[in-house]
Amino acid sequence: METNANYTIVGLFVIVLFAFIVMGMIWLSAGVTATDYTTYQVLMRESVSGLSVDAPVEFNGVNVGSIKNIEISQKDPQVVIILLNVKNNTPITLGTRATLNMKGLTGMAYLALIDKGTDTRSMQKLPGQLYLIINTAPSLLVRFDTAVTKLNDSLHQVSVSIRSLMDEENLLAVKKILNNMQNVTQSLTPLIQSSHNLLPAANRTMINLENITRNLVSVSAEIKQNPAVLLRGQQPQALGPGEK
Repeated sequence: METNANYTIVGLFVIVLFAFIVMGMIWLSAGVTATDYTTYQVLMRESVSGLSVDAPVEFNGVNVGSIKNIEISQKDPQVVIILLNVKNNTPITLGTRATLNMKGLTGMAYLALIDKGTDTRSMQKLPGQLYLIINTAPSLLVRFDTAVTKLNDSLHQVSVSIRSLMDEENLLAVKKILNNMQNVTQSLTPLIQSSHNLLPAANRTMINLENITRNLVSVSAEIKQNPAVLLRGQQPQALGPGEK
C-alpha cells in the first residue's frame, strides 16, 4: 500500500514539473514577441525570388530580426507585401530603406535595412495603417539590369549615329574634303621649295644688318665721348705749338 502511494506522489510531481516547464516556455516566447519586437511592413515592386519566411533582416549589416510573412497584394499584383519583426531598439527612421540582398557564398536572400542618416525623423503611422511602412530601394540586381539597359540604349544610339555618318552623301563630302586637302598640298609645294632657295639670301641680309647695327653702336659711343668727331671726322688733329 505504501509503495503505491509513493508512485502516486512521484507521478504528481512529474506532471506538475512538466506543466511548469510548458508554461514557462509559453510565457517566455510570448513575452519576447510582445515586448522586444515591432512589426514593420515593406512593399516591394520587384521579384523577391529566394526570400522566405524566417529569413534574416539586417540593419547596416547587423542581424535585427526576421521575415514574418510574404504575400502578394490583392489591390496590386505587382506589389509584394513583406512583414518583418525587428528589435525595438533598432534605430529605424524615415531615412531607412529596405532592399533585397544576397549572402555572398550561400546565395541566401535576406532583407537589408540601410540608413545613411538622410532623414533621422521617427516614423509615424498614417491613418488606416496597421504597421509602420519602411520605404524601399532597388536591389543590386535591379540596378545592374537598369545599367545594362542604359548601356544597350547608348550602344544602339552610337550605332545609329555611325550608320547615319556613313551614308552616301557624307562619304562624298569626306572624299571632297580629302581631294581639297590634296590640292592645297600640291599648291604649297612650289612655295615651300622656293622658300628653301631664299634662305641663303635671307641669311646674308641678316648678317649685313647685324654688321650695320654693330657699326652704328660703335659710332654712337665714339660721338658720345668726343662730339667734335662730327665736325673734324676721325682724322687726328694737327699738333699745336710746343706739342709733340
